Amino acid sequence: MEIKAYIQSLLKGKNIEVNINKNISLEEFANNPINIELVNGIFQNQSKIMINWNIKNRITDIQTQHIVIPNAKELIPYSTKIDFAALNLTDLIDEKFEGLEDLGLCFNKATDTIEGTPTKSGDVKFKLLYKIKGEDETTPLNEKLISLVINPDPKSLWKSIPSNQELLFSKPDDVNIFDKFGDKNIVVSSKRGRSHANVGTSRDDDFAFKYFEKTQWSLLVVSDGAGSAYLARIGSKMACDAVVEYFEHIADIEKTKEFEDKISEYSQDKTEEKLKEVQILSKQILYKASVYVHNKLKEFAEQTFLTNPELFNDPKTKNNIDYLHSTLIFTLHKKYEFGYLLQSFGVGDCPIAVMNIDKTETTLLNWLDVGEHGGGTRFITQPDIFINEERPVSTRFNLKIIEDFSYLFLMTDGIYDAKFVVEANLEKHEKWIEFLGDLGGENDDGNKIEFSKDNSEIANQLSKWMDFWSAGNHDDRTLAIVF
Repeated sequence: MEIKAYIQSLLKGKNIEVNINKNISLEEFANNPINIELVNGIFQNQSKIMINWNIKNRITDIQTQHIVIPNAKELIPYSTKIDFAALNLTDLIDEKFEGLEDLGLCFNKATDTIEGTPTKSGDVKFKLLYKIKGEDETTPLNEKLISLVINPDPKSLWKSIPSNQELLFSKPDDVNIFDKFGDKNIVVSSKRGRSHANVGTSRDDDFAFKYFEKTQWSLLVVSDGAGSAYLARIGSKMACDAVVEYFEHIADIEKTKEFEDKISEYSQDKTEEKLKEVQILSKQILYKASVYVHNKLKEFAEQTFLTNPELFNDPKTKNNIDYLHSTLIFTLHKKYEFGYLLQSFGVGDCPIAVMNIDKTETTLLNWLDVGEHGGGTRFITQPDIFINEERPVSTRFNLKIIEDFSYLFLMTDGIYDAKFVVEANLEKHEKWIEFLGDLGGENDDGNKIEFSKDNSEIANQLSKWMDFWSAGNHDDRTLAIVF
């Protein structure tokens, strides 16, 4: 009946009317085996055409479908699942991806994930090759371009331009040292920050240390030159060297002898009264040292102005010494029969901390001039730090007695800002334990420092660790550790 109806419809479409008298003839025509085969062939071809149309239409839908996958980051492990069901792509067969290998990625068919570590950045494209269910086996695979944004490694955006070593008061961009330090050991790394390296300017941080064989005191100094001060690079160096110079050649011998006598007296009865006498003498000695540094910098600034006036050309800078603006922290420690006596001084935003031998307590040895806003720090070059009533200079000196210590830390804000973020964290022992873990390899880069006097690579290890990435923190970095 279906064949007869099709033939009748076909004839009608050709304007051929079949009347009742010819109905019998149409019946015979429709039942003719040859005609039946021809009509069935037409039906089959129509079915194939519809299948092909649906396939073509589906491919067009897929080609225009917007497939979004999460952004990746250059050199950061990446993994994202292609959810074929959620994308309504369950009718795909023989699917595979082409071009991922060029990006450092691959497709894990078992888990339907694109994974790997991108080796390049940019708005890249790769191909999804596939067939639709019902397509002929001999048909070539269809191709669909998929976009992937790979954000660049932030480190790669920074240049590393060596500083001009012919520049007046130039100094090395990086310095790394490991040495014996009295009965302890010291490792120090001072590295030019990315902000300076990006434009080829000098490192403003500096440090110095000295063990005095005769008195058995160990001196450690760290300074951070202000980025806004043109001669900060030499200011920080001179500040550190001046502290060493003071205790090596300038210190009052009689006052030093009196100080040792007071310590000896304290060691006999350990009364609060004797301890206060030690503290008073300590402050007097450290005060003279800090004033000496200030005057040394002032004298240098005036001399440099006479020989190189062209360097002092900032209309916003009032005094010549301001061109040398630098923070300053230093410690002196010595072992006695009652333990270690630590003296410290600090001006600026660089912390000093000591961790006890059991690693159960960490003490911050100075308060920081951080201010209520950026740029609130203070400098050894500012004379008002010695006459400030709100924060008397006497509060900048500290004396601590500790049975023994595992680590003594001195650092500039290039470390502190990145690793402790806020000043309050410096008071928390658990944060120092986290910091110690970070130094021990618990970081994104897996860089580890082995604190052993027999580790000949310790300075290199610290230097490598100092290259850590911290968004927004690209200042010079100096870290000195006594252990």
